[in-house]
Amino acid sequence: MSTERKPDEARRGFRVLAVDDAEGIRTYLAHLLELKGYEVDTAEDGRAAIALLEGGAAPDVVILDVMMPGLDGIETLAKIREIEPETPVIMLSVVGKASTIVEAMKLGAVDYLNKPFEEEELEATLRSVLEHKALERERERLSGEDGAFGDTVVWASEAMRRVRALLEQVSDTDVTVLIQGESGTGKEIVARTAHELSPRSGHPFVKVNCAALPEELLESELFGYEKGAFTGANSRKQGKFEHAHQGTMFLDEIGEMSPGLQAKLLQVLQDSEFTRLGGNREVKVDVRVLCATNRRLDEMVEQGTFREDLFFRLNVVSVSLPPLRERREEIPALVDTFLRRFSARYRKPLVRLGSRLSAAFETYPFPGNVRELENMIKRVVVLESEESILGEIERSERQSGRGATSLLQLIDEIERTAGDVPLREVGRLAAQEAERETIGRVLEHTQWNRKQAAQLLGVSYKTLLQKIRGCGLEPR
Repeated sequence: MSTERKPDEARRGFRVLAVDDAEGIRTYLAHLLELKGYEVDTAEDGRAAIALLEGGAAPDVVILDVMMPGLDGIETLAKIREIEPETPVIMLSVVGKASTIVEAMKLGAVDYLNKPFEEEELEATLRSVLEHKALERERERLSGEDGAFGDTVVWASEAMRRVRALLEQVSDTDVTVLIQGESGTGKEIVARTAHELSPRSGHPFVKVNCAALPEELLESELFGYEKGAFTGANSRKQGKFEHAHQGTMFLDEIGEMSPGLQAKLLQVLQDSEFTRLGGNREVKVDVRVLCATNRRLDEMVEQGTFREDLFFRLNVVSVSLPPLRERREEIPALVDTFLRRFSARYRKPLVRLGSRLSAAFETYPFPGNVRELENMIKRVVVLESEESILGEIERSERQSGRGATSLLQLIDEIERTAGDVPLREVGRLAAQEAERETIGRVLEHTQWNRKQAAQLLGVSYKTLLQKIRGCGLEPR
C-alpha cells in the first residue's frame, strides 16, 4: 500500500485520536493519517484515551480498537459518549462478531472496520464522517453560532463588558491573564477572546485541563517526552507547549497542578524553555499563557499548596467572572442563542420558551451557571418539552427548603446548648450543613450523574465521592 502522497489541504485542521493497544497499529495509523494531512493523537488503551478527552483533547473523530486490555473498546465507547456525545467513533476489530457490531452501533459508533483494513477503506470512512462534520461547522458558522456561548451574548451584562474592555486594553501585550470564577461561567470563552484579540490570533490556541489528568500524564501532555522516557515511549512526542508555539496556551483548572509541575511551568514563564520528559535538551518556545481556576489561589498560597512565585507570575492581569445569578440580564439573550443553535443542530422546530419556564429562570440560582443553562435548553429542544426542566427546578426548590430547615434546626440546637459548643465548632457544623445542602442540590440537578456534578462543583470526581460518603447522601 502506497502512502507517499502529498497531504490533502482539505483535511488540515481535522484531528484524529487513534486508540489501539498494539504499538504497530498505532504507529501505522499515525504515520498514514499524518501523511494525508490529519493531525493525530494516539492512546495505548481506553483509560489513556478517556484521560486525553477529559484533559481537553478535542478530536474530530476517534478510531477505536475493540479488543484491548482493561477498558475494552465497547466500554471505552460508552465513556466517550458520556464525555463527548457528538464526537464520531469508528470501531476497528480483527473479529467482526455480529453482537459486538450491534452493541457498538447502539452506543453510537458511526462505522465498524475489520482488521486488516485497506487504506482506501479507512480513507473513505473518514472522508464520509468528516464531510458531515464540515457541513455542521459551516451551518453553525452561517447562523452566527461559533464559540461556546455565542460571542456577542456573553458580553451582554455590564460586568462582562468591563471584562471585555480589560481584555482589549491588554490585547497587544503578552501578559499572562488569570481568569477566576465558578464552573460554567465562561472562563474558556474569555480565554479564547483574549487570544482572538491578540496578535497571536492566527496561531494555535491550545487548551489543557489540569484537573482531568494525573500528574505523570499531564507532564508528558504539556512538555512531551523522549523515546525511552518510560515503558511504551517508543518515539519522541511533542507536548502541548510545542504545539502552541507562537500562539496561546490555556491552562484550565490551574489550581489542580502538582507542586512539581508548578516549578516546571514557572521555568517556561521565566525562560520560555523546558525539557521533555526523559530528555536533557532545552526546548525553546514562544507561547502566551492564560490560566483559569475556580479556586482561590491566594488562599492556596497561604496554605502552602500553590507556589507563591508562580502565583505572582500568573496574576499579572486578574479577571473575575461573576456567576450567572449575578448577571441575569444575559439570560434572555443566552436562551435565544441556545434555542437557535440546538434547533439547527438537531433539526427541530425553533420555538420560544413558555411563560412558566421563563418565570422560573428569573429566580433559579443556576449553580452550574451558563453551562447549566445551555444543557437545560438542549434538553428542551431535543425532547420538545419543558416539563422535565420545570420538574427539576421545583425539586431543587423543595430541596433548598429542606436545607434551610436543617440549618434552622442546627441554630435551635446551638441555642439550647448555649455555652457548650465552641464558636469554631459552630462554624464547622454550619459549613458542613451548607456543603451537604449544596452537594445534594447539584446531585439532584444532574440526576446523580457524579461526573457532571463534580464538574459543576469544581472538584475532582474522587473528592466528590468522599464528600458524598461523608455527608451520608444517597439517591432518593
